[in-house]
Amino acid sequence: MKKVKVLFFIYQLGAGGAARTLLNVLNHIDQDKFEPVLVTLNYDGSYEQYLHDDVTLIKLPTKRLRSAIIPFAKLIRKEQADIVFSTIPNYSIIAVLSRLLSFSKAKSIVREAAYLDDRTTSRMLLKFYGFVYRFAKKVIALSTGVKDNLINRYNVPNHKINVIYNPVDIDNIKQMATQNDMPAEHSDLFKKDIKTIVTAGRLVPEKDHKTLLTAFSQVTQQIESQLIILGEGELEAALKVQARDLNIDDRVHFIGFQDNPYVYFKRADLFALSSLTEGFGHVLVEALAVGTPVVSTNCEPGAPEVLEDGKYGFLCNVGDPDDMAEKMSHALTQTATEKNETVEQGYARANTFAATNIVKQYESTFSDTLNDKRR
Repeated sequence: MKKVKVLFFIYQLGAGGAARTLLNVLNHIDQDKFEPVLVTLNYDGSYEQYLHDDVTLIKLPTKRLRSAIIPFAKLIRKEQADIVFSTIPNYSIIAVLSRLLSFSKAKSIVREAAYLDDRTTSRMLLKFYGFVYRFAKKVIALSTGVKDNLINRYNVPNHKINVIYNPVDIDNIKQMATQNDMPAEHSDLFKKDIKTIVTAGRLVPEKDHKTLLTAFSQVTQQIESQLIILGEGELEAALKVQARDLNIDDRVHFIGFQDNPYVYFKRADLFALSSLTEGFGHVLVEALAVGTPVVSTNCEPGAPEVLEDGKYGFLCNVGDPDDMAEKMSHALTQTATEKNETVEQGYARANTFAATNIVKQYESTFSDTLNDKRR
């Protein structure tokens, strides 16, 4: 039986949730049935080193997104692709246009992970995304909340949308969490006889580390604790100033981006997420997978879906440092029995997002798309 050739398009396989999702799909897809080809712009992405050798990687001869349309269209036709898969709105637009200009029989599938609304972008831009997505055969929504948003704000027809959660490489995460590759100065932080809270994410307004720092300052008044922040971004200097103003700068450690964040998650007493909104909340699943309890804001649509409205983690109000401090303090003072129960429930929840399970849903969507005769 002829394999289904799927061209996966992203600007580069660099650090980030979209790239991580593509990496997990590419590495776990059934190559007896599918022939995956990764297409990027002419960049060297940091995740390329983790791409399995049996996955073809093609780089377009440009670093400019707009300049990629014609070369990508030619590649789609040359490769005789069956499906063109893309993610992130701007890049999906390029992928859809390239597929149209290829004058081939390939079908477009776009993945939408963002929970864009009128507060984050204009209504006209949302309608434009929705208009372009109508030329896609199928739209994969990262969560039920993202699907509802696609229907209500993008005007994408319901029948075009499938909900598929992020595939998480649980086995790899557990293996990486046991590696002894933490720098000595970071390892020393965990030797302190105090409770350790870890967070990870870009230092940008959407992640709302400001609320986390304020909440943590309240936690320190009750519990001997420290906060380790993994990530880089535009707000780093301002957040360090805030930590000094709150007199917690000696308890807050900014350690930047780490190739292996899981070893930090595993050694922490608690993982905290303070985002304003999350399409999924990939990092929550990763923390659960290594046995670390989580406290998260009720950042829609991702966190309440991943944690099932608090069944698998502690949820607090978005932008509410008092509520977050209360939930973090409660999580840090659980009895051994309560913590063990929390950890075991977390393991079970994380496994529902295992890449081996989720990628099968992608495979079904690819096959169904080729068999679907509707416009």
